[in-house]
Amino acid sequence: LMLTSLSIWGWGSLGLVLFLVTFGPFAIFYFAFYILCFVGGGFVVTLLFGKSNSEKYLEQCEHSFLPCTSVGIRKCIEEMKCEARPIKIDRRLTGANIIDEPLQQVIQFSLRDYVQYWYYTLSDDESFLLEIRQALQYALVQFSARSKETDWQPYFTTRLVDDFGTHLRVFRKAQQRIAEKGDQMKDQAEELVDTFFEVEVEMEKEVCRDLVCTSPKDEEGFLRDLCEVLLYILLPPGDFQNKIMRYFVREILSRGILLPLVNQLSDPDYINQYVIWMIRDSNCNYEAFMNIIKLSDNIGELEAVKDKASEELQYLRSLDTAGDDYMQQTGGQAHLFFWMTVEGYRVTAQQQLEVLQSRQKDGKHQTNQTKGLLRAAAFGVYEQYLSEKASPRVNIDDNLVAKLAETLNHEDPTPEIFDDIQRKVYELMLRDERFYPSFKQNVLYVRMLAELDMLKDPSFRGSDDGEGVYADSDPYAVAGVCNDHGKTYALYAITVHRRNPNSEETWKTYRRYSDFHDFHMRITEQFENLANILKLPGKKTFNNMDREFLEKRKKDLNAYLQLLLNPEMMKASPALAHYVYDFLENKAYSKGKGDFARKMDTFVNPLRNSMRNVSNAVKSLPDSLAEGMTKMSDNMGKMSERLGQDIKQSFFKVPPLIQKTYSDPDHCRVAAPIDDNVDDNIPLRVMLLLMDEVFDLKERNQWLRRNIKNLLQQLIRATYGDTINRKIVDHVDWMTSPEQVADAVKRFRDAFWPNGILAETVPRRDKAIRMRTRVAGKTKLLEVMPDELKHIIGAETTRKGILRVFEMFQHSQLNKRMVYVFLERFLETLFPQNKFPELFSKLHSRSKQMQRYKQRLSTQAPSIQKR
Repeated sequence: LMLTSLSIWGWGSLGLVLFLVTFGPFAIFYFAFYILCFVGGGFVVTLLFGKSNSEKYLEQCEHSFLPCTSVGIRKCIEEMKCEARPIKIDRRLTGANIIDEPLQQVIQFSLRDYVQYWYYTLSDDESFLLEIRQALQYALVQFSARSKETDWQPYFTTRLVDDFGTHLRVFRKAQQRIAEKGDQMKDQAEELVDTFFEVEVEMEKEVCRDLVCTSPKDEEGFLRDLCEVLLYILLPPGDFQNKIMRYFVREILSRGILLPLVNQLSDPDYINQYVIWMIRDSNCNYEAFMNIIKLSDNIGELEAVKDKASEELQYLRSLDTAGDDYMQQTGGQAHLFFWMTVEGYRVTAQQQLEVLQSRQKDGKHQTNQTKGLLRAAAFGVYEQYLSEKASPRVNIDDNLVAKLAETLNHEDPTPEIFDDIQRKVYELMLRDERFYPSFKQNVLYVRMLAELDMLKDPSFRGSDDGEGVYADSDPYAVAGVCNDHGKTYALYAITVHRRNPNSEETWKTYRRYSDFHDFHMRITEQFENLANILKLPGKKTFNNMDREFLEKRKKDLNAYLQLLLNPEMMKASPALAHYVYDFLENKAYSKGKGDFARKMDTFVNPLRNSMRNVSNAVKSLPDSLAEGMTKMSDNMGKMSERLGQDIKQSFFKVPPLIQKTYSDPDHCRVAAPIDDNVDDNIPLRVMLLLMDEVFDLKERNQWLRRNIKNLLQQLIRATYGDTINRKIVDHVDWMTSPEQVADAVKRFRDAFWPNGILAETVPRRDKAIRMRTRVAGKTKLLEVMPDELKHIIGAETTRKGILRVFEMFQHSQLNKRMVYVFLERFLETLFPQNKFPELFSKLHSRSKQMQRYKQRLSTQAPSIQKR
């Protein structure tokens, strides 16, 4: 074996050497390349031959074993190759062209801004867009048909009012619970929202909307589900089964239209601006503004007002050229600053003490803290202007300063603690030749009068005592606007000249408009012929402190007195002189009637006078007609007399010893009949319900509520009779008329697409601006309340009720709850046969508050059974 292997290796080596000698050293590489080309060529030939044979074989199998191609597939391919035929869309939606036109624009803008901008990047085929438009229009046609068949009067006059009253009641109960918890809360706004929905589930029993109102994700899901249900009702079955189209339409409705609309309607800042716009004709007065500032516990509101006031003050100071320099040159700057500082201290102290008293009534005690702050403020004023260390120091009687220091050290500070010294400082600045007398001769004084436009009025001239000097030709003028316990009124100065045989007496007396009104009522009752001759200027509820209005009233009262004092008038009624002299005498005027009795006469007397006018007019008619008219007039006159007596007696009845009980649990919806003989009277029902919930009358004072109900009933019957319900129904018909619906659609279009362009997201306004808007809204609401309402139910009750309603609108989550309640009631009214109440219960079933409520009920049930 070894010999054999050696011979093989020998011959092999010999062959290799001979090969290399013969062909060269690179021959081995050529040999390997040839072998590789041979193998590769064979592989390619085999692959091509196999492919051609396989295709022939498969073609033979297809014709032999597979069925023929379907005709529908070929037809579908042919239609795809053909041009799309145009889809005809009927542009009629509601049957009213004034509504259809803006609705078509809304549809067009919605498709353009929510679908077309991305769809055209995928396809140029417009058939899909046209089909979506056709589906939307079909849904609107069905919606319009349902709306025309629906009776909207119960929704607007009953359900809407009940839902608002329920919302307000839930908010009031939530506030009461938070007040019971005291100061244990960390975040009062968040706690109020949680407590609100806790009360809601206790009142609604079956529904709670906390998730929809507090979670954006759940809110979007709720709107999607709701829109899908609406599409199921409104769309044809074929279109609804098309998922792609259904989802597109659902997203356009839910996220493109409904969600932005709900967010806007529930925005507190938007609501505040709308409130201000609604009562834009009412000017804010100083008293209402200061009451709001005094009662505000919102730091953001106070800081915003303070910053704006500082800005305005800085601007006004920039207009002064040398005012500060003048007082500094005369050495009176410290006196002036002291007087201004004391004024600020007095106002602050009064406000703090009033707030302290109201909190003590509510059971909250912060006496020591408040008094400590007032003491520190009073000591600060003393140290800055009156102490030995003060620089500059107010030079005043040392005895007064020592007395003040003694009072500060041993007594609690009061708003009037600086009054004696302030009075001395005022007299010093008024009388000292260095100050006010010399200032009147300065060019700055003339410039100030020019800026105030006081140089053009010759009726007003300055005097040393600061009072107005009035021309003798003007019997009376406005002496000033006074404030008595928070009530602002104008006081008129009457200059009376009484000529005696040997002398002439002159004096001034001061009267309010209410004094004039009481005097007028007294003399027209005693002397009936004066009612048609004397016309007292009418009352004005709003802007009655406006300067132009007071000037006009001054002239009218002047004409009234001149006519009353006419010699011919006095000769015709000799006994009238006694009443006139009593009114013009220089003493406090004693009213003949109480305030409320005069208000009742304000209503009854015009009715009585109108009856007299009818009787006088009848005399000029033919005898036969006059006789019938006279009987009717007499009956109406007797009715007015009875009406006046009923109204007066209803308010001064002694309340019964045993009050009538009302089945009004703390936790129930405002949906049951309010009272007997009330539900049929729509305006009486609405007014009573709102007064109950806003001012909490039903739980506080049943006797007052019952008398208010009787008064409102008499007023409504006397004013409108039995036609009031008919008028309200007509008004509801007008609200749902094509013209009003078209106007609402146009406002929606213009709000979302101004000038045909999608409105950009409005940036959130600055916090300071929003806070000042809140203050302005509260001020206007508080001022717009008539004084008559404050007299009837009390100024404090009125203020608390109005501020409660305003505070309710300052929480977006609670506003969303109210918007969704209105939407749900709207759909229940529009689709009564579709069981929307059960649907909403299911949509809100994941509520956390509802789950907690059911758990509490389940835990309470065994204990009740054991008992």
